[in-house]
Amino acid sequence: MDTKKIGLFLKELRNENGMTQEQLGEKLGVSNKTISRWETGKYMPPVECLNMLSDIYNISINEILGGERASGDEFTKIAEENITVTLKGVEKNYQTFKKIMMCILALTTVLTIIIIILLPMNTVRDFIVMVLVIAVAFIANTLNLTLNLIALATKEGVSDNK
Repeated sequence: MDTKKIGLFLKELRNENGMTQEQLGEKLGVSNKTISRWETGKYMPPVECLNMLSDIYNISINEILGGERASGDEFTKIAEENITVTLKGVEKNYQTFKKIMMCILALTTVLTIIIIILLPMNTVRDFIVMVLVIAVAFIANTLNLTLNLIALATKEGVSDNK
């Protein structure tokens, strides 16, 4: 997505509707500085604001994200480009999240092994308690990783088919 093109289009739409940045900001519940950042292409409006902008300007979100009015084949092309860009971003975020969670799991495993090596085991009871603590920590970390991956996949609409 070309944020500068989108920004110029948002500015054009606002001007066509005879609104100042402050007036539009009031309608959306954001500051005029935020509107300015959108219109210069520094930032993109969040999804909630895209929905409101779509309603205010009576155009589709795809047209906003395409940075131009569209119909027919143009509309389909813009929609497909938007979906492709979004899915690539979601996949990248998902892969990054998975790597971070795997690193955390690996780090906690290494720390657990170090603790086992450093702690004295004077009795069988000490050994059993240590094994139980490690098992519970491992299960908790694995469950946390799994739940976070499921939550991310559900939130982003992505499933891990690997």
